[in-house]
Amino acid sequence: MSTKDAHAAATALLAGRMVILPTETVYGLAARADQSEAVARIYEAKGRPLDHPVIVHVAEPNATLDTSTEDAWVTEVPDYARALADAFWPGPMTLVLARGPRAGDHVTGGQDTVALRVPDHPLAREVLRIMDEQDPEGAPHGVAAPSANRFGRVSPTTLADAVEELADALDPELDIALDGGASGVGVESTIIDCTGDVPRILRPGGVSEADVERVTGLVTAETGRGIRVPGALPSHYAPLAHLVLVADGSALCAVVESSQEAGLEPAAVGIIAPADLDTPEGAMRLLAPATHEEYARGLYAAMRAADRGGLRMIVAIPPDADEEGIGDAVADRLRRAAAPRPAQT
Repeated sequence: MSTKDAHAAATALLAGRMVILPTETVYGLAARADQSEAVARIYEAKGRPLDHPVIVHVAEPNATLDTSTEDAWVTEVPDYARALADAFWPGPMTLVLARGPRAGDHVTGGQDTVALRVPDHPLAREVLRIMDEQDPEGAPHGVAAPSANRFGRVSPTTLADAVEELADALDPELDIALDGGASGVGVESTIIDCTGDVPRILRPGGVSEADVERVTGLVTAETGRGIRVPGALPSHYAPLAHLVLVADGSALCAVVESSQEAGLEPAAVGIIAPADLDTPEGAMRLLAPATHEEYARGLYAAMRAADRGGLRMIVAIPPDADEEGIGDAVADRLRRAAAPRPAQT
């Protein structure tokens, strides 16, 4: 099941099978996006709500944004969206556009929009290119590839983490786990609504608001249509351990101390804090990022390590506001991971 063979992965996808797919953001669970039965297996494996849309990953921007064909992915692409695609594809950016005939309800969640991305990972792009080569009449092919984890849980940034979580949902004889090394970005893509007169960021990621405004020459909108997109629920990306967010080192030490006074074993508390802060006595250091980029690359692995080690609590200091980089995306993921979880029914 585990391989580095892009041809094997492309063949499996064309046949309607699932593939654990490496991307530069996180590992995804992929299936052919124009086959509803294949995408349905993703929803079943993840326990994903059926009205929750998925991002369609494609190989080439120009063919994908072509609105002239009868089987187009999209119907309308504003000039500023094309400027964003030229600047940031391939890369960690998803564009939400008016859906075309090829984008069925099974990838759009029943909405009149579709989310598209060109990943910047050599294996992912090779798989998509091989799909187009093997089945040119069906090109440009796309794959639905939400993160390879149970819905609402921590996204995987290594193949081992993805397989550990989803192995029991994969057919070892037919499905593929494609090994592309650790994800280089570490958090999911920026999602940008391109259905209005100006762009609107629906989820922060590796492309910042400043990047969008610089390339488009437009001020991003703050409100707009209520488009559902992946990873935007109040509670998401959540570890099993209870996550507590604090503002600084003093507050971090106070939470660790109070947890021990409440009877929590010292080995049950982990911390995520900047490299220049000491680890409080009795706590386990999970991540010590020196930059926002290091924080993004290591966040999900740190939370998974906490769960793997049976920790009961994680105390984290979110990165400072970051208008130019990925820090806002990290802070967003931490807020959602720390939010109260919906009651199980």
